[in-house]
Amino acid sequence: QVQLVESGGGSVQTGGSLTLSCLASGNIFTIKTMGWYRQAPGKQRELVARITSGGSLNYADSVRGRFTISRDNAKNTVYLQMNSLKPEDTAVYYCNIAVPMNVYWGRGTQVTVSS
Repeated sequence: QVQLVESGGGSVQTGGSLTLSCLASGNIFTIKTMGWYRQAPGKQRELVARITSGGSLNYADSVRGRFTISRDNAKNTVYLQMNSLKPEDTAVYYCNIAVPMNVYWGRGTQVTVSS
């Protein structure tokens, strides 16, 4: 059984910062890709950022230059540093990991940015 536990969400004002963390635990031997997705009310879930086991990065255009994804392989943890937050960043943020033959999701953490 694999579990993903996100933390670090909350409410901030425009221009503020938050750091999300996601710890993966359970029967994990190899994590290929770790990433963050988000879903705003009435919208589809979208990729925010992801990082491969080799360190390759992928960001959504809307967050590039403001958000930074990183991972600690020894701790099976992925982070998302979010700076210069905007009201349009308001969403539930979900952690995602890809392992051989499977993909897992966290339950999500709310990020609210007020103007």
